[in-house]
Order: sequence, then C-alpha cells, then structure tokens
Amino acid sequence: MAHVDVAIVGVGYSKHVSKRRDVNIAELVWEAVSNCYEDAGLKPKDIDAVVTGNMPAFEGVNIPELWGAGHWGAYHKPLIRITTGGTTGGSVVHGAYYAVASGLYDTVLAIAFEKQSDGNSTMGLNTVALADAAAQFQQGVDPGFLAAFGGGAVGIAVYQAASYMKRSGCTTHHLDKVSALCRNNAALNPWSHLKQPGLTPEDVAKTVLMQYPIRFGHVCPATDGACAMIVTTGEKALKLQNKPAYILSCASCSDEAALMGISGSGTTNMDPCAQEHCKLAAKWAYELAGIKDPRREIDVAEPYAPFAHQMLMFYERLLLCDEGEAPAILDSGSMNLDGELPVCPSGGVISTNAIGASAMERVTEVALQIMGKAGDRQVKKEVHKGVAHGWGGAVNLNVVAVLSDTPRRS
Repeated sequence: MAHVDVAIVGVGYSKHVSKRRDVNIAELVWEAVSNCYEDAGLKPKDIDAVVTGNMPAFEGVNIPELWGAGHWGAYHKPLIRITTGGTTGGSVVHGAYYAVASGLYDTVLAIAFEKQSDGNSTMGLNTVALADAAAQFQQGVDPGFLAAFGGGAVGIAVYQAASYMKRSGCTTHHLDKVSALCRNNAALNPWSHLKQPGLTPEDVAKTVLMQYPIRFGHVCPATDGACAMIVTTGEKALKLQNKPAYILSCASCSDEAALMGISGSGTTNMDPCAQEHCKLAAKWAYELAGIKDPRREIDVAEPYAPFAHQMLMFYERLLLCDEGEAPAILDSGSMNLDGELPVCPSGGVISTNAIGASAMERVTEVALQIMGKAGDRQVKKEVHKGVAHGWGGAVNLNVVAVLSDTPRRS
C-alpha cells in the first residue's frame, strides 16, 4: 500500500471555564465540533468515521458517545472511544491518525472533552488509587510515595517536583516563573480558562503553599471544555487549507510496570520524575518524523504540564535539552513567545485542564502555530515543526506527536 500523508485541516474549541452549567455534555462538545466543521469548511456528511475520548468515571456518565453521537455528526458512522487517563486526548489523535494513515478512512473527526463540574475527578482517581495503594503496601513500594499518591494528583506532583528539583537544581522561583509565563500566554488565548495578564513570579510566590514545593499558583484548574479536530489525507488537505498541519509521526511508551500494576515497580515508582518512557516515545517520534536534532529542528513545543515543574521536566524528557538544563533555558528567555523555542504559547495545561481534552489540545495548538492561525498567541518565529506531548495513564504513559508544515518524505 502506498504511503498516506495525514494532515489536520480544522480544529475547534468550546468555551473553557470551571463550570458550564448552561450546557450538558453533548451540547458542550457540539460547541467544539461545530467550530471545527466551520474551520475546516466541512459538514458532518463529509466525515467517514469518528474517534472520541474522555474519562467517563469523572462525570459519572458511561458510554457518553451513545448520548452525543447524534449531536456531533457521528450518527450511523463508525466510532471508537479511547480512554487512557491524562493522555486520552493524545491517544484520540493517534487513533484518528492511524485510521487515515492505514487507508481505512479518508476523513476522520477526533473529539476529546471533560465536564468535570458534573462529577468529582479527584474522587474518581482516589477510589482506584487508595485501593491499589493498600494492595501494594506489602510489596515493597516506597510507603512515602504511596502516601503521596493517596493525595491524588497533587500528592503525586509534590513528590515528583521535589525529585525533579533535587536532580536538576530547579528552585521554587523557577516554578513561579513557569506559572507566570504560562498564565500570561493564556491571557492571549480566547479559549483558555485561567487568564492572568500581568501575573509576575512574585505574585505566584504569594499564593498558598499546598505542600512543599507546590503552591496554589503552580497548579492547573479543573476545567469544563471540549476540543475537536478533523484529519484527512494529504491530498484532500491541500484542497481544504492553504497550509495544513501534517502529522509526521505518533509514538507512545508506557513504563513496563504501571504505578497501579501488579508489582508496583519500575522507574515510575522508583523516581516519578525519571519518565524514561517519555524519552523513548520522543526518540521514536523524532526518528519516524526524520528529525535528527530536535533541539534545532523543533520550533515550538506543547508539553503536557498541569503542574509548573512538569513544563521544565518534560522539556528535558522530550529531548529538547540535556537533563538539568531546562531551568537555565527558562531563565534565558528562550521559552518565551519571542524566544528561540517557545513552550506552551497556548498557556498550557496549567492554565486549562479539561482532562480528557488536554492532550489533544497540545496537538491542536501546535497545528494552529504551523497553520499561522494562533492569533495573539502566535509565536514570533516562523514555525515549520512542532512537538506535542501527553502524560497520564497510571502516571506511566507518554504520548508524543510531531507536526510539520510539509509532509513526511516517503
């Protein structure tokens, strides 16, 4: 079978806020889907298949696609739902990519969303985590880490942040600077949740200390929101967009022993900031994309970072610099909108976190930068290639996608 180029030709967002009490799940998603259809210049009849994803346990609504399919243009079309924790949106993009790259379908609608105000995400996480922690306690897992995991996502994050700071020399001031950078970028993004123009690192340092080293200002919000994307063949893409964003490659890697696995071992537990599987996923994605030097060839990066330290940690794990170098690169201004390699120009997950959608939004934001349609958050340099990342699963799964303004060489 001949190689099939895959390109993004349209993206759409819903309004992102803490509580969308004016709409139900199906209506929230339709906002993003309708914007996506309009952006691509397509209608539901033009879609061959649908890939969707969210975390159903967070809202307490199982099989939401049975409710929403008729609203989204998926009626009587092949549909698959993917759920992989925080990586869900990224995994949905991967699913849509392979549906087109395989030759199975020409044009696919990808949808990811979360309406957290309808449920309780932390409780959804903890019901699994606490039961598993009890089961693993007798298997030699670090009891300090198990106790931290009992605190939900923040409990894991403080353990991980402390480890990253020890390994890298990162200080709490660097965490403050990350938050200020992202929240100021988010103020330029009409679809972001937390908009704090003029926020300074000193402002962040005054927020409440949750547990050292993480302050309230270092933490993502709980967001209601949805994202949609249309991918199609390279041939069709050129008929729909002057400058489509080509998906050069997708790669994913999971630590061999999940955080909630049988043995409770592996690098995820031994050192939660190691993220060796992110390095592998990035390495494979770059190789598939034909990128030999990501530090010089990548023009924009959207790592999945719901906590401030993770923007620096994953910048390193995505092989954009050596380990321990990211804090100094942040200090240099290279990560700014007008920097050498802008990071999270959208404001990132730390500013907007509709969990099921968050990893997809990293891909859509890179696509918008490549297509030159990012508006006020468009970076100052010309963008030819970008990398998007997702992190989640059982704190052990990383997904990476590389996008470009030109198709992959066969």
